[in-house]
Amino acid sequence: MRVAVVGAGWAGCAAAVQAARLGHQVELIEASRQPGGRARRLAFEHGGQSLNLDNGQHILIGAYSETLRLMRELGLDPQQELQRAPLSLRFADGRGLQLPGWPRWSTLAVALGVLSARGWGWTDKLALLLRARQWQAQGFACATQTSVQGLCAGLPPRVMRELIEPLCISALNTPAERASAQVFLRVMQDALLGEAGGSDLLLPLRDLSALLPDAALQRLTQTGQQVRLGLRVRALARAGKQWHLQWDAQQAGDSSLFDAVVLACPATEAARLLQPLPDAAPWLSLADTLQYEAIATVYAWAPGVQLAQPMLALDECADQPGACAQFVFDRGQLGGPAGLLAFVLSASTQDRSALMAGVQEQARQQLGLDRLELVQTVIERRATFACTPGLQRPPMQVLPGDARVLACGDYVQGPYPATLEGAVRSGLTAGLALGRQAEQSKPPLTV
Repeated sequence: MRVAVVGAGWAGCAAAVQAARLGHQVELIEASRQPGGRARRLAFEHGGQSLNLDNGQHILIGAYSETLRLMRELGLDPQQELQRAPLSLRFADGRGLQLPGWPRWSTLAVALGVLSARGWGWTDKLALLLRARQWQAQGFACATQTSVQGLCAGLPPRVMRELIEPLCISALNTPAERASAQVFLRVMQDALLGEAGGSDLLLPLRDLSALLPDAALQRLTQTGQQVRLGLRVRALARAGKQWHLQWDAQQAGDSSLFDAVVLACPATEAARLLQPLPDAAPWLSLADTLQYEAIATVYAWAPGVQLAQPMLALDECADQPGACAQFVFDRGQLGGPAGLLAFVLSASTQDRSALMAGVQEQARQQLGLDRLELVQTVIERRATFACTPGLQRPPMQVLPGDARVLACGDYVQGPYPATLEGAVRSGLTAGLALGRQAEQSKPPLTV
């Protein structure tokens, strides 16, 4: 089939590579001139120096099996591209949890990490271990309407503040009081008690576009597929048994008729294209219920500074409530220039000036940095969907009874929250569905 993949984020790249692997003729179309979607390279100049950073600091974990497999398929070596380390949620003063590097003994490593958590009393540690054992006995399942805060009711405040809340905000990008406990438990099961090394932190050593999207586009062009960057699809319409994509006339070029279309763009953009199709109404109603969370990344110079670890957790700043980072990354230890720090603020509704003031205060109080030069603040207002209890996400198949138009992305129905792994898995699944559609459309053999 001739397939259009609209959107060159991580889901779109995965879908396009999968579709091409199955023998389809693929055209990958991206409105931006930079692939990667909400996990992409961001180039800027500061003090006469050109830097490649990211539109947001991201982390991966060892349980991201499909993302790591796709990287290897595209010729990338995760050991060279990512810094692997045991899960650590340490604060600047040494408090917090850090798992030992025992990849073959994940359950024992988690227990030992909890027992050796710094700054915790025995009551804190035993309460968490008993609750974790309870979750395990229940098969890591709970009622769909339960929040993470409800799931963890009764745990000591220190455990909530220094472990549950940072884990929840990093995995679901939704505060514990309104985050889905069902999804949280699924992530905990796969990361902490799943495959060996599943909980390991994998911190990118290069910009996010170089981590996977660049390699995907290179593979596509090498295999004769077409990649169009800087081209926005204006409309989607039926054309008999095909689909017609409309874009700017001056950029027309090749035929815009396709046998199948994969919408790998944000849910709001997919909804815009699908709005004229009456049979897309059920899908559109689910997409319309999605709410979104912001992620802000504040980049700052701290000349001569090296943090105790490449990633540290941060406390909420009493003087700047709601405008504080949850984590800080030392980019100098992650392949970037020395002294460059990235402060990440998830699910914050504060404006840019408040976020910058909050980071300055945190740096002063918790990192001892009185002189911090803020150089770039990047805010993704719709970075992820809000992973709330009982949320019904739009399905992959957009039109009832017609698998020629599919949606993929981290917001599409699936077991994971809005993560890079969720996006990649969704893209691969859409690509496989195209393969099944092609098989079903073949004419019967005659003798």
